[in-house]
Amino acid sequence: MTDVVVVGGGVAGLVTARDLAKGGANVVLVESSGVLGGMIRRHSVGGLDLDMAADSFATRTDAVGRLAIELGLGNDVVAPDARGAWLMTRDGRTAPIPATGLLGIPSTPMAADVLAVVGQKGGLRAQMDSLLPGPVGAKAPSLGELVRRRMGERVLDDLVVPIAGGVHSTHPDQLDPDRVAPGLRAALLREGSLARAVLALRARAAAGTPVQGIRGGIVRLVDELVADMTTYGVDVRLHTRATRIEAHAVEVVGADGTTERLPAEHTLSSVPDPGRTAAADRTGIELVTLVVDQPELDAAPRGTGMLVHPDASAVSAKALTHATVKWPWLAQVAGGRHVLRLSYATTPTIRAPGADATGPLDGTATDGVATSLPVDPDDAVGQRALRDATTLLGVPLSADRVTGAARVGWHGPDLTAAGLAEGVVGIGETAAGRGLAGIIAAARATAGQILGT
Repeated sequence: MTDVVVVGGGVAGLVTARDLAKGGANVVLVESSGVLGGMIRRHSVGGLDLDMAADSFATRTDAVGRLAIELGLGNDVVAPDARGAWLMTRDGRTAPIPATGLLGIPSTPMAADVLAVVGQKGGLRAQMDSLLPGPVGAKAPSLGELVRRRMGERVLDDLVVPIAGGVHSTHPDQLDPDRVAPGLRAALLREGSLARAVLALRARAAAGTPVQGIRGGIVRLVDELVADMTTYGVDVRLHTRATRIEAHAVEVVGADGTTERLPAEHTLSSVPDPGRTAAADRTGIELVTLVVDQPELDAAPRGTGMLVHPDASAVSAKALTHATVKWPWLAQVAGGRHVLRLSYATTPTIRAPGADATGPLDGTATDGVATSLPVDPDDAVGQRALRDATTLLGVPLSADRVTGAARVGWHGPDLTAAGLAEGVVGIGETAAGRGLAGIIAAARATAGQILGT
């Protein structure tokens, strides 16, 4: 009997297996595909090695940064370019994201960068927040209702929907303030206004940027985790599919079709029970990456990228990252070319409750490990991405300036229920939700509990 069997070779599985083995446990890790890292992988586009999905991590906690230091990557943790991102409102207006807000909630409603988005009337309505009694809206069940009652519909729709909704892929009317903005309710009651509450929370936040990256790509975390697992003796089995996951044993089928039962003191899984049917309405995401030779983009016309209101009719993309502006190290590698990453929702993930659903885009999302597929700039996907990038950046882009393009699609986690057997410990997105920082922190906590540290 081995000490621990870990099912799933995504980041959660790698972190847990590495920590357990480093602590002296005998660990077997099984992964149904032939690659490790889950969505934290690299792909080559236009001759550039790029992160296939996430290119940054939240710094609300030090979970990722601390792991990077342990893996020898501490000197390569970098902050994004300070120019910041822009947003597009429902009616297609574009403006820089106000500098001193929280999830789109302004700390100074009448500031010039806020008025540029919500207008004078919207700013005056938001300023009324300072005249309302502190308890107004403090018990609102959602972030959207809290903002609506304190600052009005314009601030909610023009700022909070594209920013908070873009960050969490969920309409603010479905976001719990206590989860996405811990301490906001208490600060509202203490400070007497939502704007002052935002100021107070920002003042308490650690210095630095809300996200960071790693020179060379987030994927370097996976490279070092895999190297450490080899050093500490983790038994990694690729092309090995779990067919039954129990508290003290995992049944698997290898690449050659051989069935094996792996008994263990503990079993951990980042995937739902194999016999369970996944929810049909999970979030679908498609990321289209364009590498373009377009000197007009050198001026960074929209900063590090744009968040888009989910109901904006001008484009179908929900966000654009100008990666070679966001990450100076990538600009050096790209040699004058520009890397643009456009994300698309393949299900209506940010729409208000009850809103009409849009049909799925022609994506590549699957239940398995996502694959990077080349894109022809002249086909439907390429032309859609070029049109959206042109609209969002305000610079005409054409297919003949594209030197590389690729698309990746995947489903978000099935959060309806993990469906794991009693005694099986859930790890990864299914257990911890989205976000690299939360996934890593939860995985390390699980390993620590098993090791008794």
